[in-house]
Amino acid sequence: MKKILTSLLLFPLIATAWQFDPSKMPSKEELKKNLSPLQYEVTQEDGTERAYKNEYWDKKEDGIYVDIVSGEPLFSSQDQYDSGTGWPSFTRPLAKDNIVEKKQRHFFGTRTEVRSKHANSHLGHVFTDGPPPTGLRYCMNSAALKFIPKSKLAELGYGEFLKDFVK
Repeated sequence: MKKILTSLLLFPLIATAWQFDPSKMPSKEELKKNLSPLQYEVTQEDGTERAYKNEYWDKKEDGIYVDIVSGEPLFSSQDQYDSGTGWPSFTRPLAKDNIVEKKQRHFFGTRTEVRSKHANSHLGHVFTDGPPPTGLRYCMNSAALKFIPKSKLAELGYGEFLKDFVK
């Protein structure tokens, strides 16, 4: 990937807790400049990256996944599993309020698209062929996500999710 945002994403975070501030949403021009072409295509043009050729399909580290554009908390590694599809898959969202599901009708049937609520980024799709306890498979594009390791959650404003990793 041409550019991977490694510090604070595109969306500024505060140190104590993640909050959405619509006045700080990047413009389309800023997104084109700061995202890789693939990240832009996936999040802004509803694209799909190649299976098994993406950053997080087999990630095993503890942490959370946030929207690459807004920083919205989306999924936890606690709910990640190997679906055999070559994309990162989760049984449930970390913060259901940050997910929007939209039915899409296609020639071959209907599927449910998953978008981030605040940035309206295309993330992937949800299917009903997942494992227990939900039976759902949130099949996401790595290009739409940024991984925040457990060790950086508090520092980057996601400390509220640390409790999810206490065993």
